[in-house]
Amino acid sequence: MSTTELERPAPPAGPPSTRVSLRGRYGLQVTWIVGGLIAILVTAVIGVQLGTAGASFGGVLDAIWSRVTGASPADPAAQQLQTIIWELRLPRVLLAVLGGAALGVAGALFQGLLRNPLVSPYTLGIAPAAALGASIAVIFFGSATGGSGIGLVIGALVLALLNTALVLTLASVKRLDATTLILVGVALTQLFGALTAGIQYFAEDEVLAAIVRWTWGSVNNAVWYQVLTLGILLVLAYPYLQVRSGAINAIAFAGDDAAKTLGINVGRVRISVIGLAAVLTAVTIAFTGIIGFVGLVGPHIARLIIGPNHRFLIPFSAITGALLLVVADSVGRLLLAPAVIPVGIIDALVGAPIFIYLILTRRKALA
Repeated sequence: MSTTELERPAPPAGPPSTRVSLRGRYGLQVTWIVGGLIAILVTAVIGVQLGTAGASFGGVLDAIWSRVTGASPADPAAQQLQTIIWELRLPRVLLAVLGGAALGVAGALFQGLLRNPLVSPYTLGIAPAAALGASIAVIFFGSATGGSGIGLVIGALVLALLNTALVLTLASVKRLDATTLILVGVALTQLFGALTAGIQYFAEDEVLAAIVRWTWGSVNNAVWYQVLTLGILLVLAYPYLQVRSGAINAIAFAGDDAAKTLGINVGRVRISVIGLAAVLTAVTIAFTGIIGFVGLVGPHIARLIIGPNHRFLIPFSAITGALLLVVADSVGRLLLAPAVIPVGIIDALVGAPIFIYLILTRRKALA
């Protein structure tokens, strides 16, 4: 019997009433997913409407339709609104949706494969490595580079991916278990954090300010190539993760030894899926800066609502992550308007109390 056959869920056995109950359970999960997608659409439209220029729902649709069809409004005010929506607001909201989805998926994968509900996409030192890469890029390319500056993005992405490659190589060569992998990530987090702090200590004020602004996390400088890059990555990653969802369930629920008895190559699955989760995280934070609690809290909220089955948990974690980031960005634009509070700050302020509440009230569900 092949590994694929072993990973495929067995057909429900038992009387017809049991089969109906299972179909009803899956129907409820599908309903939650559809409802979540509708919620994302609604919050995204609201997010596009927000701004000092203002825009009605019809105005947003007209601006997008005119741009897609190539029509140019005759009214100068309508032309200006079209430019604002297409070049500023729409990429910002879409980057928040896709970035939140990527972090939510990565968080669910890390928590499942490392069998620890308190880990996040930054457990393996990915975020500190990206912060070090961004700091180096600011020094070489100048403090004027923004969140969309290609030099800063490349610097953050390269260091994050190098860190991921190092961790996964060690895991493969040394055959590290989940606990040891987490400890390696903690050590690398401290190392990269110290190097970044050293750069900040000796940096000039302008360079220091640019580094600190990036570490706050923001979608202010979103551009279309970032949206397209994340969108393509998620579209390519999702089918693979669905195929592997059975193996992820076996590792997360039964442990490595039991999964091996089912014919699953635990090491290969863990390295490939964690590697993919790390890439999702690295690309996202290279574009947005450090955004902490989405990848930690999002999967927990999804698990409490839809259950632990990764077949449904993965897409619903993407939904909860997207909603958290879009709502946080909208709140950051409203609180002190016209000033904008970086989404990373709002995310931490909102995410920390939510996570404390989940820990104190739902300890069994988080275990």
